Amino acid sequence: MAAKAGDDPDSLMALATVFCLRNLRKTMCYQGLRNRLLLRSDIFLPSEICDKLVNTYVELVHTDSYFEPEESFFQLFADPRSTRLTRVQLRENLVLDRDLEAIRKQDLIELSLTCCHSLTPRSLKTLTCFRETLVSLCLFGCSQIFCKKVGPPLACNEDSEEEEEEDRSASWRVLDLDFSFQGFNRLRLLNLAGLPEAVNAERLLKPLRSITSLDLSNVNLQGAAFLSQWRDRLASLVLYNVELSEELLCTILELVNLRHLDISREGRKSTKFQMSRKILTAVVQRLVHLVSLDISGLVMLDNCTVPHFEEAMGRPSTEPSKSSIIPFQELKRPLQFLGLYDTTLCNVTHIPAYKVTGSKNEDQVLNAIEAYTEFRPELAHRAINQLFDIARIQHCSQLLRALQLVIAALKCHKFDKSVQVTGSAALFYLTNTDYRSDQSVRLRRDVIQVVLNGMEQYQEVTVQRNCCLTLCNFSIPEELEFQYSRVNQLLLKILEPARQDESIQRIAVHLCNALVCQVDNHHKEAVGKMGFVKTMLNLIQKKLQDQTCDQVMEFSWSALWNITDETPDNCQMFLNCRGMSLFLDCLKEFPDKQELHRNMLGLLGNVAEVRALRPQLLTPQFITVFSNLLESKADGIEVSYNACGVLSHIMFDGPEAWAMDEPRRDAVMDRMWDAIQSWDVCSRRNINYRSFEPILRLLPQGIAPVSQHWATWALFNLVSVYPGKYCPLLIKEGGIHLLEKVLELESSHPETKDMAR
Repeated sequence: MAAKAGDDPDSLMALATVFCLRNLRKTMCYQGLRNRLLLRSDIFLPSEICDKLVNTYVELVHTDSYFEPEESFFQLFADPRSTRLTRVQLRENLVLDRDLEAIRKQDLIELSLTCCHSLTPRSLKTLTCFRETLVSLCLFGCSQIFCKKVGPPLACNEDSEEEEEEDRSASWRVLDLDFSFQGFNRLRLLNLAGLPEAVNAERLLKPLRSITSLDLSNVNLQGAAFLSQWRDRLASLVLYNVELSEELLCTILELVNLRHLDISREGRKSTKFQMSRKILTAVVQRLVHLVSLDISGLVMLDNCTVPHFEEAMGRPSTEPSKSSIIPFQELKRPLQFLGLYDTTLCNVTHIPAYKVTGSKNEDQVLNAIEAYTEFRPELAHRAINQLFDIARIQHCSQLLRALQLVIAALKCHKFDKSVQVTGSAALFYLTNTDYRSDQSVRLRRDVIQVVLNGMEQYQEVTVQRNCCLTLCNFSIPEELEFQYSRVNQLLLKILEPARQDESIQRIAVHLCNALVCQVDNHHKEAVGKMGFVKTMLNLIQKKLQDQTCDQVMEFSWSALWNITDETPDNCQMFLNCRGMSLFLDCLKEFPDKQELHRNMLGLLGNVAEVRALRPQLLTPQFITVFSNLLESKADGIEVSYNACGVLSHIMFDGPEAWAMDEPRRDAVMDRMWDAIQSWDVCSRRNINYRSFEPILRLLPQGIAPVSQHWATWALFNLVSVYPGKYCPLLIKEGGIHLLEKVLELESSHPETKDMAR
């Protein structure tokens, strides 16, 4: 069978890298003094491996909650004689000044620092160590790097961790204006997006003579003439959210070798500038080498489009001569990329570009998510919201690409609430039944990972609800088993608050119930130790106080029934947490709730199967309750059947265990016989057995013939009504031999023998 799209295996390099990072002490490192991680002396790693190790490490810390960061990780790359770094991508608060200092001897060619808010001017000094080799530098969103703390000097060592923490938390800061790009002669690509307003960009950039790519997004430019110093070299200029002026536009038009120009802005930001047909025509005429242009979010002063009735006939075309946008008719060839997001121009028929961002159709929306995710989450989240509408109302035709883009956005912006809300909502619709057949195992696992990341990071109602609903689209527990412990912990955390959102509570309890159904006992034991039993009983207690029997109440008892199945420790927890008291209270408060009674009796059947716990059930109050439930007609025979099962296990302990005068043991047994006689042996059942072992142990005995009769009736009913499912199970667990024993025993009741036969 052909592999589904998105199911390609990871490369051996990728697998080995992740393995080494998860097992550093067993592969390439050893523990030094003060638990410091040190590289083994016989390790020599080339740049291809070192770059991969560092960049994958950053990704794992950022996206994998189980991955433990190493305090001295970057020190492993301090010596260029044993490790070589050339291309490093670091992001967010993971990176501290000391980490950059640790690799200062490396000949870095490419360094990307994205939203590294913990970096201070100490790191500016470290940057100068790379000035002779650095070709590409990104300082996107690293505004703190240009600020320094003011106040009295600290008494601790300059390099100490305490100072670093103090620097990061200081509230009084001034700009550090001492840094200069003097000596960065090889630097070609520079991203200074988000540069603080008070930093003079012109002064800062003046020493750079060879820049070919410059990003000054969200920078307040005090003048624009300085850009003309690169008129013959600059190939890419990004001025997203920069206030456009006549001076700036005139300077841009001098940069005749530009291949990529971005003068877009977030459409919701106010601006004095309005794009006109004249300006757009000048851009096309003067910048003849353009292959990429982004004018997203700009307001059009006058109409740049061909009237609809004059548009070229036929299917949408990328030919410039047919362009519905008049200035683009002068293009020599179609653009590779054209950003028209949040403009009316994206709605026209003929657009002379191979890739267009906009909101007209699925392709434009996906292009927008792809183009803006990394550096413009405020646009990406709006585009994802539009994808959500497409998946919900229409049909997503590029499912693999859509899922991969949303997953990438959620990973990249783990701490951006707006992206998490829209992304988790989109995933719910992109993973539902309509699209499921087209999704690979690996892709669905990636979805689960980012959903759990969102649940960990945000306690906010909308994110939690979206994430829980998305998990409901998966086969449970099978598809969640690779993250079994983590998902249970997160769901139990959701259910902890005394008054949780009702809809989230209902979904979370449903998921908890599904997760403990049909799993191995060691899974159930592990979840029990997390506090599962107590959490469910707390929910039941709250519902009792509210005098409410709803799905949360019923699912909670059902979950307890599942988690106690053949798990004595969990049965013990149920009793220790006043479970029997809640059982009696629920029975009294909700006498007519059949589903509730069935779930509670099923749970008590599990408790009764544990011999050491049966004495706690052997009280006049409980025995009377169980005896009365024998006559219940609730949910067909299920409540009566389960009550008889509880009593059958108690009777199996013999008359000597019956330490009460009332009710009498023989009277209860008579009522059990009567109940079993009243059941239709062809009844279809609302029950699911994974094993017959608790039933089979009641067969070869003469202590309690009624228990033997109940067990034989149960097997006879199940193999008669569901032979395909239960005959193999009966044979597998040795049931045939035990039924033969029933026939041999003189104490066996004739009707029991008939069924056994």
